[in-house]
This record gives sequence, C-alpha cells and structure tokens, in this order.
Amino acid sequence: MTESQTNILITHDEDINRAAQSIKAMAHPLRLKILCTLGDQEVSVQEIVELVGTSQSNISQHLAILRDKGILSSRKDANRVFYKVGDDRTLRLIGMMRDVFCSSSETSQTTHQIIG
Repeated sequence: MTESQTNILITHDEDINRAAQSIKAMAHPLRLKILCTLGDQEVSVQEIVELVGTSQSNISQHLAILRDKGILSSRKDANRVFYKVGDDRTLRLIGMMRDVFCSSSETSQTTHQIIG
C-alpha cells in the first residue's frame, strides 16, 4: 500500500454518504446542543426544552430532523415522547468533537454525560 492509500480514511461511497448526512444533520448549533444534552440518556421533550432553553416547537422541529436522519430514536409513553441517541458512533463522534473543540475544564465536566 502506498503512503497516499494509507491516508484515505473512508473508502466506500455509502459510508461517505452516511457520514456526510449525519454530520450535516448535527451541524446546526441547536441540534448539536440537543445531542450534547441527551448524551447517553433517554430524555423527554419537555426536559430537553428546559435544558436547552428554547421553545417546544423549535425543539420539536430539530428533534424531527435528527430522528428522520436516523441519529435519534424516540419512544412514546402516554402523552410524553422520549428521545435518545440511537447509535453509539454518534456519541463517540460528539466525544471526539468535545476533545478537539472544548476547553479542558468543560471536557472533564461533560465526559460523564456524553459517554456514560
């Protein structure tokens, strides 16, 4: 294998497309904040609204995008809807972004929330 071949990180088109769709869905600051708020927990829409600090209609729109892209899974219990991150790879990606972009004091405070 040549040096240029070892630098290729993703080789299959379907993997590239899946990664691009996921990153695109997470690229909005509010959606990323929702994902960081959820971490590895299952959280109701009302709790997400309280933790994120915006309107329920705004949160619901962004939750729908994340759900439709396969990033979140949802469960309904009576009149409450609960969301959680549906794939551990997403949590790992958020953890890596935290390690790269967040200050060290913030990183140590949020490590437990994101990766358990």
